[in-house]
Amino acid sequence: MSQTQVESSSSSVLGRIPQYTQVPETTHELDWADLATLDLSKFNELGGKEELAKQLHNAIEQIGFFYVVNFGLSQEEVDRQFAIGKEFFNLDTEEKLKYRADLENGGYNGYKPLGLREIAPGQFDNTEIYNIPKFIPQYERLHPTLIKDNWEEIEKFGRYMHDEVVGKLLVLFAIILELPEDYFLTKHRYSEKSDCHLRYMKYHARTPEVNAKLNNVWVKGHTDFGSMTLLFRQPVAALQVRTPQETWKYVKPYPASITVNIADSLSFLTNGYLKSSIHRVVAPPPDQAHLDRLGVLYFVRPEDDLELKTVKSPLLERLGLQKDAEGAILTAGEWVKARVAKNVNKTGQSAKEGAETEIIKGVKAKYYD
Repeated sequence: MSQTQVESSSSSVLGRIPQYTQVPETTHELDWADLATLDLSKFNELGGKEELAKQLHNAIEQIGFFYVVNFGLSQEEVDRQFAIGKEFFNLDTEEKLKYRADLENGGYNGYKPLGLREIAPGQFDNTEIYNIPKFIPQYERLHPTLIKDNWEEIEKFGRYMHDEVVGKLLVLFAIILELPEDYFLTKHRYSEKSDCHLRYMKYHARTPEVNAKLNNVWVKGHTDFGSMTLLFRQPVAALQVRTPQETWKYVKPYPASITVNIADSLSFLTNGYLKSSIHRVVAPPPDQAHLDRLGVLYFVRPEDDLELKTVKSPLLERLGLQKDAEGAILTAGEWVKARVAKNVNKTGQSAKEGAETEIIKGVKAKYYD
């Protein structure tokens, strides 16, 4: 088949997926978090990396969430991923279950069905998820026809996120810690096994009665497992971040942006200097309560065999945060698999406000209401 025929065939497939249109933002006045915005178009300018690193440095000392804009993808390209995700969740449950992830044993690539986990007595989660791992031979697996028909486009999107967005952010973190610019890049190589993945996610709308039983909290406050999480603009207002003052503030759907939060691995590697952000998902405001909440995310995780011990950083040394490893050292792969398995297998009774749950080798994680 010629290149022209391939493109024609691809266009035919793409045309079968309805165009995706973002829903309107809420008109309610919410308590929005004040987050920094990084303009990635400055990265390759003279002094641009240093300027962005300084801006990010100031931001992360306040809260581990920030926005990224001008990241090099059009809104049309982003909306195509939302369209693919929406069509996947429209498939019959029987078809989706053919690709179920091995969640109970710490595997999450593939499909997570609705209502798998009890989040409060007698109440179960309202999320469906489809995770697509890195596009390398080590992670070849079966996918639904819908996904395979759009594989080239999905792969291009996923690789772009890793190379052109994540890569730049990892350089900025290295500059902040006064390390060689490629320090974290060498720990997040795309060709090596790691738990990075692209995610389509759907929160199903709930009734007011069910929301009341959940105290309007759909997902309790938690930290993410890897290095960073990147969330494409989601207009249904439900994501909240926990501030240093221990209050909850909404994360605004900033136009043409990616919302980024720091996660566990970077916290381990910096002895808590880069703080793993605590966030939760709550019931949307009344004018959005009837809407399902569709998400497109990219999860960044270090190579599986990376030991999660404090890096040797001049900044951490000056701050008194440099420490030698003590006891058993976790690898990034061990931490992710243990957290996934624990998260799936726990019940709604176990995640009380501020409660600590042992994950692996004596290392614990907290959950917040």
